[in-house]
Amino acid sequence: MSTTTPSLEAAKGRSELPQVYNNYIGGRWVKAKNGETFPSTSPANVNEVVGHFASSGPEDVKAAVDAAAKAFPAWKHTPAPARADIILKAAYILETRKEEIARTMVREMGKVIKEARGDVQEAIDMAKYMAGEGRRLFGHTCPSEMPDKFAMAIRQPLGVVGLITPWNFPVAIPSWKMFPALVAGNTVVFKPATDTPLCALMLVEVMIEAGLPAGVLNFVTGAGSKVGNAIVDDPRVRAISVTGSTEVGRKIAGRCGELMKRISCELGGKNAVCVMDDADMDLVIEGAVWGAFGTAGQRCTAASRVIVHKSRYKEFLDKFVARTKALKLGNGLDPVNEVGPVINKEQLKSINEYVEIGLKEGAKLMCGGKIVEDGELGKGCFHEPTIFADVKADMRIAQEEIFGPVTAVIPVESFEEMLEVANGTQFGLSLSMYTRDINRAFKAMDELESGIVYINAPTIGAEIQLPFGGIKQTGNGHREAGITAIEQFTEWKAIYVDYSGKLQKAQIDNHPANSAE
Repeated sequence: MSTTTPSLEAAKGRSELPQVYNNYIGGRWVKAKNGETFPSTSPANVNEVVGHFASSGPEDVKAAVDAAAKAFPAWKHTPAPARADIILKAAYILETRKEEIARTMVREMGKVIKEARGDVQEAIDMAKYMAGEGRRLFGHTCPSEMPDKFAMAIRQPLGVVGLITPWNFPVAIPSWKMFPALVAGNTVVFKPATDTPLCALMLVEVMIEAGLPAGVLNFVTGAGSKVGNAIVDDPRVRAISVTGSTEVGRKIAGRCGELMKRISCELGGKNAVCVMDDADMDLVIEGAVWGAFGTAGQRCTAASRVIVHKSRYKEFLDKFVARTKALKLGNGLDPVNEVGPVINKEQLKSINEYVEIGLKEGAKLMCGGKIVEDGELGKGCFHEPTIFADVKADMRIAQEEIFGPVTAVIPVESFEEMLEVANGTQFGLSLSMYTRDINRAFKAMDELESGIVYINAPTIGAEIQLPFGGIKQTGNGHREAGITAIEQFTEWKAIYVDYSGKLQKAQIDNHPANSAE
């Protein structure tokens, strides 16, 4: 049984055998109890193994929850500013390791290097922001209706919380959950996606180096059916925060409902860039390309629809297709490349099946549409950036989340129709509108049905100081990032202090009519 963290030389791109990486439970690096491992491979070359990771099961989750439960009392009673000091130190460590982690992310997840650096930077920003919450964590006071009585409400941590995170932002999204949970005084059991465990492990290493006490953060890798379900089912885990597909989130939320357990879901999206007749077209094109094909379309906020006023439709389509055809597809470690691979062969197949669906529905394929099978790119999971035109709003490619470099262009006649089409999906995460008309802009801000609205910007680019999340089938009402993140990981406790020296009956003694015979 290993008690130290394994070397990360393989993560630095050196030509040695892939490392075997373990769980981190109770302050120790330990193998899965069954001794089994699984490989993490590079989507740019599926023959490249990034590392082997513990293929854990329920018994490993139990050990992690045991450790978290044991560590909770001491961590809860550690002053919040002291907890925050550790989070702030983690920010500085992340800054020193930013390039190393970013390059590992390119190898393991596939996004291009500039985006990987942005992913790590988001975690740095979140750490600094949440460190500030250690001196806030505000409650509130209010007047009592009785004399000589003090009334206030305070926040307290929940206890052990389970964090289940996706592969598309393998450092940023865990930071959105982990840092507010820890600064609020909770202990954590953390399950990363099986496609990106090394990125998650490096974040855990940063937290250890920052001085997080043993048992406060526990890291367990493995399949969702074994590890994720066990975290959800353990009665000592008081809350679950999950980011993933709507299908998976619905199942977890249902189970948490049965267990009367707090659940925060950040799920799918079918986001749209809306282009009005007065839009700055050069600005629109840059935003649409970035929104549709950044991270190879593998963002819950990706612009998988572009809704364009008919008066600008041909102009937009000509420029959009030309700019998309010029995108450089390839390994993200080469800075000239603009679009990397999708995460794995299964997702690659799913994306291409949607291309076939679009063709059968009668949409017009303008560019892309194929899996790259030749040359060096044929060794990986590369799909051409794909644009469909003349899409109808009720087509499956305009309604269902594809999660890849495919976008649907939909023509509309008016501002009112644009709003109707934009709002006409089951999702409600991010919508944007390009217009120079201030009246339309404010009307759009009011009428667009999404948790995030952009004006004259694409559907991606959220900042950590504002709430992140969606409505309808995108989420269950919780928000990540900003001060709202603390809400997920704290309980309110109302406190009354009566210093009158006598029994005072609220709603009775201060209303004489209530005691009249």
